[in-house]
Amino acid sequence: MDESISSLIRALSDPDIEKRHAAEDAIVSMGEGAIMPLIEVLAGDGTESFRWYVARILARIGVTAIKPLIMTMVVNDDPVFRRYAAAALGSMGETAVEPLIAVFSSEDRELRGFAMLALCRIGKPAIESLKRLSACDDDVLKSCASLTLWKMGEEGIGGLVESIEQEETT
Repeated sequence: MDESISSLIRALSDPDIEKRHAAEDAIVSMGEGAIMPLIEVLAGDGTESFRWYVARILARIGVTAIKPLIMTMVVNDDPVFRRYAAAALGSMGETAVEPLIAVFSSEDRELRGFAMLALCRIGKPAIESLKRLSACDDDVLKSCASLTLWKMGEEGIGGLVESIEQEETT
């Protein structure tokens, strides 16, 4: 790992919040080049606070971090890593919806669960895509979409009811 990114990542553990925020901003400005080093440290050991900063930075980097995060979630089954990766993806909003929905086709039930949590965090921007998926013929995809809508609460349940009503009329 490049020394400049390494020193900035270490600064995320600094007791001085101003130094942590400055390091966070500097890493975000590095963009795509910071993604894999951040994922590596997110997958390693670290305090909750440290991992939270790393996940937040990945979310701020945005769309270019989606595919590497999901690909790493596929091969790394550590639930702590997956939880923080899902939090980062969920914080990205609408841009992460379709890639997260694609995870529902995975054989890995736990991975699908983390995708569901990220979609719940995204909330309203995910509802239309989940409604469409809840009407598909694939039982696993349909179940994942329906459960996600249910878990979203009132907003999602409304979408689920609409989907069921549409299915009954066709």
